[in-house]
Amino acid sequence: MITAVLKKEVFAGRFASRLFMTGTFVILMSLGAFVRIPLPFTPVPLTLQTFFVLLSAAMLGAGWGGAVQGLYVLSGASGLAVFTQGGAGLVYFLGPTGGYLAGFIAAALFTGSFIRAAEKNIIALSALFTAASMIILACGTLWLQYLSATSLRAAFVIGFLPFIIGDTLKAVCAALIYTKLKRRVREALG
Repeated sequence: MITAVLKKEVFAGRFASRLFMTGTFVILMSLGAFVRIPLPFTPVPLTLQTFFVLLSAAMLGAGWGGAVQGLYVLSGASGLAVFTQGGAGLVYFLGPTGGYLAGFIAAALFTGSFIRAAEKNIIALSALFTAASMIILACGTLWLQYLSATSLRAAFVIGFLPFIIGDTLKAVCAALIYTKLKRRVREALG
């Protein structure tokens, strides 16, 4: 009897912890959108969003990490001003950053799926996070190419190339932070 009650409380506690972390990461994604550096040669700004995409997927796994990104995108689509420059609504997806939003979900699923294999080694973890960042950039670049009806090369120059160094640095920082926090997160989430 006591064991059954304890298991139920542990399960409920872990579920509540996952819900809390999911909500926290949706808020962090929203705040990360407001930390933006506009670049004069591209319609896409530098933001902190990719950093939180990586951490949410690493800490919560593919399912819950993907849910964070899905909830973030749905929040913006429903009219909450959570996107870069306070953007919101379905029309935002037709703009230059719409492809990156789809990339957030793909990168979260990718990262969450391979985190266990990469987390024992900081180099492998950094490589996983960098690859996930490149997925985001690829999705964004393909959307920019479609949207502007330009060549893939031209879209690459404005939608991918300017972000490689910054996203790689964010990936390494996320790997270092995850390495320090993973034990505590595992204790909380089970």
